[in-house]
Amino acid sequence: MNSTGRATTEMATRYFDLFTNRLAYTVQSHKPAPNGKFYYYRPKNGRSLSLQTLEEHLNGQRTIGLYALNPRTQRCKWVAIDADYDNALEDLLKLQWELHQDGIEAALEKSRRGAHLWIFAEQPLLARDCRIYIYNLALRLKVPVKGGGLADGIEIFPRQDQLGPEEFGNAIRGPLGVHRATGKRYWFYGAAYDAEVQLDYLLRLRKITELEISRFINGLQMPGEFHPKPKIDLPPYDPLRREFHILDYVQAALKRSGNYWTRCPSCSRQGRDHSGDNLAISVADPRKYRCWAGCTKEMIREAVGQPIRASRKGEYALSAKANHS
Repeated sequence: MNSTGRATTEMATRYFDLFTNRLAYTVQSHKPAPNGKFYYYRPKNGRSLSLQTLEEHLNGQRTIGLYALNPRTQRCKWVAIDADYDNALEDLLKLQWELHQDGIEAALEKSRRGAHLWIFAEQPLLARDCRIYIYNLALRLKVPVKGGGLADGIEIFPRQDQLGPEEFGNAIRGPLGVHRATGKRYWFYGAAYDAEVQLDYLLRLRKITELEISRFINGLQMPGEFHPKPKIDLPPYDPLRREFHILDYVQAALKRSGNYWTRCPSCSRQGRDHSGDNLAISVADPRKYRCWAGCTKEMIREAVGQPIRASRKGEYALSAKANHS
């Protein structure tokens, strides 16, 4: 790494240039929750990401999560493809090869259960354009994408085309840190297992340009099954109103970040969600719930024996996300 074996401010600055597109971030807890998972949380008092924090991340003193999408510009500096299912590495290698055919040098990073594929931009690109490109590429290669009716598949960060001024989107673990659950550092393939060498490798990769992404998506649009669902304004929540209440069918295991968290009935049906916390339910309005493994509202309702009637699907579409963890 260097003569002292520790990250320096100069290394933190290079890391910042690669990965930081906004100053909001999350921190992974040093202690597990009762279910054994090490959750991420936003720092108190809205503290901004600093070079000191990045040094601590590189030195393994803390582990941070990074947000791809900046709501002021709706642009991202990188795209990360996360895959943690059976044969996930094979799918990521397929994507990496196809990206290479387009002249894009994507970096493959090991992870706890699979791997991440990172694509870097010369200058921040519109998130919408990046997502159109990757979703269409995955569709062409028959790589499964989580959501759209699939509980298993790749996840693409940023996970939104755009965000409101006070929204954060979804964070992903920052590379080259130590995962608190395993105590391990997960490296990029293609360079020696040393943080400074890894940063050199990432900085040398050819970055995608705005002109290139415009050419790649010419004539394309987001595949229909992944179009954002139109937002529907629900009437004020009234627990006494006769309507479907998900909490009548599941028992909240824990409460965190404005959500109840519990086992997803649809995941359970498929022999998944062994940690019992894929389903997030808004505390303020339990009509808003979401499976973070990709099960749709229809799949969840079917699993609890309360399928959505065809005439009511529009009314009860999953129109609002449960608060981000």
